Amino acid sequence: MVILQETTAKFNNNLHVSHTGGRLSSDSGLALVDEFMDAFHFTEHSKDVVSFNEDRRYWLHDNHKILKQLLFQIIAGYKADLSADILQHDPLLQALSTDEVWASQPSISRFFDRITEQTIEDFQTLNQTMIDQARLIRNDTNMIVDLDSTHSDTFGSQEQTDYNAHYGTNGYHPLVAFDGLTGDFFKAKLRSGNQYTSNGVKAFLEPLLDHYHQAIPTTDILVRGDSGFATPEIYELCEAFGSDYVIRLKSNRKLTHLAEELVYYDDNHPWDEKETYYHSVSYQAGSWPKSHRVCIRSTREAGELLFSHAFIITSFSENIVPKRVFETYNKRGTMENYIKEAKNSFYFDKTDSPRFIENHARMMISVIAYNIINFMRTICFEKNWKNLQVNTIRLRLFKVAGKLVSTARRIYLKLSSSHVYQAEFYAVFRRIQRIRCYI
Repeated sequence: MVILQETTAKFNNNLHVSHTGGRLSSDSGLALVDEFMDAFHFTEHSKDVVSFNEDRRYWLHDNHKILKQLLFQIIAGYKADLSADILQHDPLLQALSTDEVWASQPSISRFFDRITEQTIEDFQTLNQTMIDQARLIRNDTNMIVDLDSTHSDTFGSQEQTDYNAHYGTNGYHPLVAFDGLTGDFFKAKLRSGNQYTSNGVKAFLEPLLDHYHQAIPTTDILVRGDSGFATPEIYELCEAFGSDYVIRLKSNRKLTHLAEELVYYDDNHPWDEKETYYHSVSYQAGSWPKSHRVCIRSTREAGELLFSHAFIITSFSENIVPKRVFETYNKRGTMENYIKEAKNSFYFDKTDSPRFIENHARMMISVIAYNIINFMRTICFEKNWKNLQVNTIRLRLFKVAGKLVSTARRIYLKLSSSHVYQAEFYAVFRRIQRIRCYI
């Protein structure tokens, strides 16, 4: 028990600190998130799509309610399941679209025991359903599928953890795909740490291309990837669905020889100036069934003697100049920010469960949480707020002190009158309510 002397402020002996303020909430802004999820019919979609290995005869906590609770906890910034033991007493969180008490940490642990491989697939289906709704509201007609792989460290004996030579540590090596235009997190797949970048990428990408080819055949799709995805099965897959691709190639002796033949030196060469040249050639590697267009960028720094070369394979026609091809590829750099935000703010790389399938499930729940906030950001925020990081969004909109007041007929959520961003709060609230007519 904390004694009075320990809670006395040194800068003011008359000020005493204690957690005895009563039934207050420090996350009252999550009402915005709940309103947004309700506008997207999240609970209905979850119950229709996601299945669990339910072997309980009696229960207090429904699986779909626990899923929603986990999403709220992640969005609010609570990484550990143990946080639920205190949050389950939060009056606002108890009132968020539920008539049930929140689950404790042991109940959450048992929830992950009921997850199967089918549940993982169902999470992806749920995620895809919500992306389709967001694209409809935003009236998106174009799409850039940015492929990448990342690393999730492990610090124990988790299933399928392994050493990855590229990152120099043990862990998992998941595949990820984002929309380079909107930041939507299309999908993710957890893999063992020793998997090469492109392992399983065709099975990963094909359902995504097939979905949009069937659902929205007029959508223009571009696939981008680094040299780890430079494989014929990706080129052929994109061509089969009529999608363009821009993928970096690793340098080799033949490509370097081709590039060097396109660079010219003379007696009056401007050695003290930087030079950059762009070229396009037809190239066929020994393992490729046919030739493809390869764009080359040759760069020589001022004072250097030799050129360095970069190569990109693309399906773009010759009407697109090589410089534009490289500019299109270079915009892929924004994906690193998406991955960083998913990890740092939505705990995408949380891998503290012993079983592989549990870690995969946690990863997919983080993907859904990421998308909920990204949808809200791209649909309901003012233009100058659309690039805010989630930590800033939490501070401005979600971490708001509030109190629930119940009367015979209504429940009032009374937020702090000192909330600096209350005008923006209600502007977002009104936009959320307007999107219901689109879904």
